Amino acid sequence: MPKDNRILFLIGAAAAVLIAVIIGLLLSGGRDEGPAEPPPAAQGGLTVAVADAPGLDSTRELRCYVDVQFVGMATLTDCARRNGLATDALDVGVDATGALVAAPTASLTPPPALPPVELTDNSPGTAPIDSTQPAQPSAQPASTGGQCLRYTGSDWRVVSSGGSLNQCVQELYAGTCVRPGEALYGRWGETTLRLVPRRVEQSPDNNRFRTLADQDRSCQFPGLR
Repeated sequence: MPKDNRILFLIGAAAAVLIAVIIGLLLSGGRDEGPAEPPPAAQGGLTVAVADAPGLDSTRELRCYVDVQFVGMATLTDCARRNGLATDALDVGVDATGALVAAPTASLTPPPALPPVELTDNSPGTAPIDSTQPAQPSAQPASTGGQCLRYTGSDWRVVSSGGSLNQCVQELYAGTCVRPGEALYGRWGETTLRLVPRRVEQSPDNNRFRTLADQDRSCQFPGLR
């Protein structure tokens, strides 16, 4: 092969290699940007960013309750003053409509109708008592203790008889806690009992309640023996 032909062949081969390199660079363009970010499902599950919950504005007016009666809209400070409490002793809850309310216990469940005092011989915790009958004065001597009743939401049921007030509270509510806005009712003799968040209350007239005992975090009453 003539010398000139060999030179032309080498030049052609070099040109072919150069063109192949250029084509390869063009085809691989944009692949040097790093690996694509994996989808959220491949990152260990859903990640949710939650901002800090805003505090309750002290100037905001809420539905205010005094002695379980709605008295209008008021700020926390004003509602606490009407209840004769410090502002930090006032509970805030949610009523049946979902609106924020303020009350001494945030419990808006009204007391049920009083049960009849003249009770039949019911087995404890089984037989209902007709709550539509009017209450009669109690004929039980104080020394024998009172009859302990639980209100189930539709009727009264006998829990025990002859025990003390503290025993009745323990039988009704020991180990039971309620959420803000809820209340459980019971009865010992002529005293209405109401379990609300963090305490049990008593009322001699089924209307005005005062604290009987505080409840701890395990839903017990260490102050009652």
